[in-house]
Amino acid sequence: MNIYVVKSGDSLWSIASRYGVEVNQIAYGNQLKNPNILVIGQSLLIPEPLKEYIVQPGDTLYKISQQYQVDLNELQTFNQISDPSTLFIGQLIVMPAFIHRVRTGDTLYTISYNYKVPIQEILNANAISNPSLIYPNQQIRIPNTKPVIEVNAYITRTDSQGVAEVNGLGSYFTYLAPFTHSITKEGTITELNDTGLISAADHQHVDPLLVLTNYVDGKFNSDLVATILRSNSLQNTLLSSIQEKMEAKGYKGLNIDFEYVYPEDRENYNAFLKRTVSALKPKGYSVSTALAPKIKGDQKGLLYEAHDYKAHGEIVDFVVLMTYEWGWAGGKPWAIAPINEVKKVLDYAVTVIPRNKILMGAPLYGRDWKIPWVDGTFAKSVSPQGAIDLASKYGVRIQYNDQYQSPFFKYWDENGQQHEVWFEDARSMLAKQSVVNDYRLRGLSYWVLGSAFPQNWVLQHSRYRVVK
Repeated sequence: MNIYVVKSGDSLWSIASRYGVEVNQIAYGNQLKNPNILVIGQSLLIPEPLKEYIVQPGDTLYKISQQYQVDLNELQTFNQISDPSTLFIGQLIVMPAFIHRVRTGDTLYTISYNYKVPIQEILNANAISNPSLIYPNQQIRIPNTKPVIEVNAYITRTDSQGVAEVNGLGSYFTYLAPFTHSITKEGTITELNDTGLISAADHQHVDPLLVLTNYVDGKFNSDLVATILRSNSLQNTLLSSIQEKMEAKGYKGLNIDFEYVYPEDRENYNAFLKRTVSALKPKGYSVSTALAPKIKGDQKGLLYEAHDYKAHGEIVDFVVLMTYEWGWAGGKPWAIAPINEVKKVLDYAVTVIPRNKILMGAPLYGRDWKIPWVDGTFAKSVSPQGAIDLASKYGVRIQYNDQYQSPFFKYWDENGQQHEVWFEDARSMLAKQSVVNDYRLRGLSYWVLGSAFPQNWVLQHSRYRVVK
């Protein structure tokens, strides 16, 4: 998958010609509302013709398999498609392998190097016994190998639209985390209309996680979680409530997201995690936690102090690092997840948490601030697709901050108010995926579904195979 940044004078036709792909492959892959309108600075995903195909109206998996001469079952399995009859327009289909026609001067070493595929895999795929015996015009099958990661996605919508999103995107997740079941002062947990989400997750072979929080009336409650963490009897009641709910609803794991925990409850929180793991692991449930983005163990602040990275890394199956919200709604305009800040968190995290237990948080949204920013004002959330629409509407160029690895732009609205928008695009998500690879992490965790960002799923699927 290639990424191209639109320049002055570009058209979709000229870009497609440059890469040797059909215009519709770019239009549908990026879900362009009007292919005739591009924004300078906009990033576009360009599929590689031999390796990748974007589903268009009228396509079926069988038709695609015939077009590329790939076995239908192999194509379905490689793309982790649970139901081949429900392809959607703009979906990426990746070929399990592609053909390289040997040119004069080619060796298996150069072919392996150019395609970044181990020589042994090429030998196995072609039943070649002597790697020195290849000849011009010989057709060599190149396996399309991809690294394997785990992916979690939080979701706040439990209505039919949320269910439809899980049905459409579920092939890209390992876990689905409906937000949220909250604790109560009696040690019980609140209800959530999550039946449809869990059913959709099961259909897509995704493990639903029960998200447990101290989130009440729109905010995290420090006193509420303190009440639970300081009472063994309430913890017993809570653990019974959790097990009953998970068994009744079909959850496969528990994700604990206690935030703004009092510093004096740090050890109480660790002890509660040990009790939880002891209760749930023998029953086959996973236990994970969400952690604030710390850059050192003794970092001060109510959000950070009770989150003991080392203890969580030892106790639970995996952790979600909430590496986003630098550009938060009530603060100054900034990238939501500036990559230089994300790396600071990871530089500390990997010293105390096993790398294979870390899911790095990634945002699926952006924000639109009024500027000059005034303390006490709040930015409006905007989807990456919506951000492109804004730039197009107001005729402004999209810029890119290399330090933060994030796109942004400014515009004046109809009322003479200036705005500053930071969001995510294919380039910023590629940067985050590269960090996951460089740090050898378990995978990614998205906050939050419900934001239009088709590029993300195309890019992820082009680069990774997801654990199911």
